Amino acid sequence: MDFVFEFPRPTMPNVVYMGGFQCKPAKPLPEHLEEFVQSSGEHGVILMSLGTFVSELPADVTNVIAAAFAKLPQKVIWRHKGDRPATLGNNTLIVDWIPQNDLLGHPKMKLFVAHGGTNGVQEAMYHGVPVVGLPLFFDQFDNLLRLKERGAATLLTINTVDKDNNFLEAIQEVLNEPSYRMNMQRLSRLHRDQPITPLENAIFWIEFVMRHKGAAHLKAESYRMPWYSYHSVDVVLFLAGAVLLVLSTIFIFIWCLYTTVCKHKVKRD
Repeated sequence: MDFVFEFPRPTMPNVVYMGGFQCKPAKPLPEHLEEFVQSSGEHGVILMSLGTFVSELPADVTNVIAAAFAKLPQKVIWRHKGDRPATLGNNTLIVDWIPQNDLLGHPKMKLFVAHGGTNGVQEAMYHGVPVVGLPLFFDQFDNLLRLKERGAATLLTINTVDKDNNFLEAIQEVLNEPSYRMNMQRLSRLHRDQPITPLENAIFWIEFVMRHKGAAHLKAESYRMPWYSYHSVDVVLFLAGAVLLVLSTIFIFIWCLYTTVCKHKVKRD
């Protein structure tokens, strides 16, 4: 994680953040992809990928997505392994595999349609590409909500893609509203503004721990606490005893009061 993307939280000194360690400057694209990207002219390119776990979507959803792409002036590169959509336009290239980091880093990249996986979100942030999110499972919805909170993404659900042109309108909103790209590029500048890269930082601290035999001075005192103290068993027992003592005192007081009143009543009778 990276605090540019995450919300601030308190952590111990032995926690090191290395969010975005897989991000790196873009390399040249394969020749066929570069030709397709350059053919987009001034309109640029849209990239769509739903990760390695999802190879295809239901046919009705893919047809809606393909029809929306066909209405755009941009060229589209779509990682899709299912059947070819019937509504696919001439501006859309379907591929089995993509060099995602290199495509996101291309100057003509305008938008990333993504499922919200950690790697894809961090690569989009690194290269400053705004996102239209289609979360499916795991932490994806939460990741995209964090981008949306920072004004760098808009969010759809897979159940609303085929309703009232939602997908097309979301894409056009992000493409035509400059604030999405500006906000994502601001996040990119913040993420890159570090003395060393996240991967170099992680390597340094791994070697630091090795050099200092586990770096015991950074460990929390909880490592040395007995199990009953760590889980606050002694505190729970003390509080339970105190509550029991108070309840017992109240019960005895009420019982004594009741006994006294009953005795007084018997004597009067």
